[in-house]
Amino acid sequence: MALFQISEPDDAPAPHGHRRAIGIDLGTTNSLVATVRNGYAVVLPDEQGRPLVPSIVRYAQHGTEVGYKAMAHQAQDPQNTVVSVKRLMGRGLADLADARRFPYGFQDSPGMVRIETRAGIKTPVEISAEILRMLRERAESSLGGMIDGAVVTVPAYFDDAQRQATKDAAKLAGLPVLRLLNEPTAAAIAYGLDNASEGTYAVYDLGGGTFDISILKLSRGVFEVLSTNGDSALGGDDFDHRIFCWALEQAQVAPPSPADARLLLVRARETKEKLTGHDAARLTATLSDGTHVDLELTNEAFTSITQTLVTKTLQPLRRALRDAALKPADIKGVVLVGGATRMPQIRRTVTEFFGQPPLTNLNPDEVVALGAAIQANKLVGNRERDDEWLLLDVIPLSLGIETMGGLTEKIIPRNSTIPVARAQEFTTFKDGQTAMAIHVVQGEREKVSDSRSLARFELRGIPPMTAGAARIRVSFEVDADGLLSVSAQEQTTGVHATIAVKPSYGLADDDIARMLQDSFAHASDDMRARALAEAQVEADRIVAATVSALRADADLLSPDERKQIEGAIAAVNVRRNGDDHQALRASVEALNNATAEFAARRMDRSMRAALAGKRVDALT
Repeated sequence: MALFQISEPDDAPAPHGHRRAIGIDLGTTNSLVATVRNGYAVVLPDEQGRPLVPSIVRYAQHGTEVGYKAMAHQAQDPQNTVVSVKRLMGRGLADLADARRFPYGFQDSPGMVRIETRAGIKTPVEISAEILRMLRERAESSLGGMIDGAVVTVPAYFDDAQRQATKDAAKLAGLPVLRLLNEPTAAAIAYGLDNASEGTYAVYDLGGGTFDISILKLSRGVFEVLSTNGDSALGGDDFDHRIFCWALEQAQVAPPSPADARLLLVRARETKEKLTGHDAARLTATLSDGTHVDLELTNEAFTSITQTLVTKTLQPLRRALRDAALKPADIKGVVLVGGATRMPQIRRTVTEFFGQPPLTNLNPDEVVALGAAIQANKLVGNRERDDEWLLLDVIPLSLGIETMGGLTEKIIPRNSTIPVARAQEFTTFKDGQTAMAIHVVQGEREKVSDSRSLARFELRGIPPMTAGAARIRVSFEVDADGLLSVSAQEQTTGVHATIAVKPSYGLADDDIARMLQDSFAHASDDMRARALAEAQVEADRIVAATVSALRADADLLSPDERKQIEGAIAAVNVRRNGDDHQALRASVEALNNATAEFAARRMDRSMRAALAGKRVDALT
């Protein structure tokens, strides 16, 4: 006889019947946690009913404050109150172009930047973990027990180091991390399932510290990311800073102290938020020296001083559409994500670019956490309504290795669906080579010097062979979190080496956007540079082979023939140092022609040596 378990509607279900899963949006300005209840994703509020947690941590005299408590003291204690820590994740001090905006005492290190506080030296990972710990405790209190699984979102344009730093922070906070999920993709999941939408959509995600644009195709429960682009150092904070600079100029005040600077930034953010629903807003503040600032900022003036920031979002939009082979008219709808998208100038720009108003039926602050909760609920094995769906996400930048001539050989191109595994075979360049150095790089340019170095490792124990005879298979694997591992194996012996790519810190603020922009701006230059480098590698190979042959079998040549070959070698060497790849290839071809008869004579000698002392009938 089957037994039914009966419980009240608000009671927790049986432990084996429903697992506790949460989605977390760890934001630059605010963070929040969501879960799925009765088939619907909902945000979990605090005891006062507030859904958001300000992403602020204060190291006070007695203990650590997070959220609203920390926010209340940010102007009085700026050096020990850390805001916008997400912009520091996975970065070294040299990567922070806007380091002067922060009032902290920074310590540089081989890894991430560190912050001096009254509680000691803190890393961005530790600070982020404080925010995540508060969200975990809120979820456990609301759900009545330990969390079984969590999905944490990251900007689509976070690189390996930033993703790994986020994952480390979640683990430090005691969260069982199931997956890192790109923020625009999470938003698309929430929007698509909530609206039963199908078609091609753009997700425009402007948060406090980052901007992402993703193009997704929603079809019969499949969420396929077609392309992604963005700027990892553009967000609402930058709009606040423009108002801050405007206020200093209008009030004609001296460079402010850290406390005054933080106060003015807080007032700038409040002014920005007021302008969302009003034509003008006042910015008032009393500084530590008694100076009173009282200014009126109109929407028209705000639009003017932030126009360059708004325009910066359009270039990634165009690149994402180009990568997806689409036009603005092909987009069925535009989903807005992030509190900064409430600004009227953002909505006007999106409407003008796509020729249609954006979709605003879901709260842009909450939609990412809701999508993450839906994904977490699916990953822990809970079955809910609309459960039959599949997510296909992509990587934002190409991954490859350095080859001879300082060239980048792309193994996994950008916008490849993850998880993904690709492999390619390479060979040795010199005779008797027994080791190969493998340099893993990220970016879109043709030359390694224009790309970002991720990791280096060596494959040793390659059997000594002639150049080009060894077969080394290099395999790249990107997991569902977007994290990379690389392995190399010599095919004849099975000698193997592998590395999990965990760079000590991430890309500089504008590196990712610059890499893509440069790849288009310098495409023709890159093609010429690559052609020249390839021609130089081929020239080096044939010159080395010819010199070796002359050393071994020069007696097969007359003095005039040898002089002709040496002249051809000299011509190759002269053009090798030039910048004309066509002239270099022509000189290499001339050397090939000059050595053709010599090569035939060497082959005859080798054959005679091989056949010496053998009977003809023994060869049949």
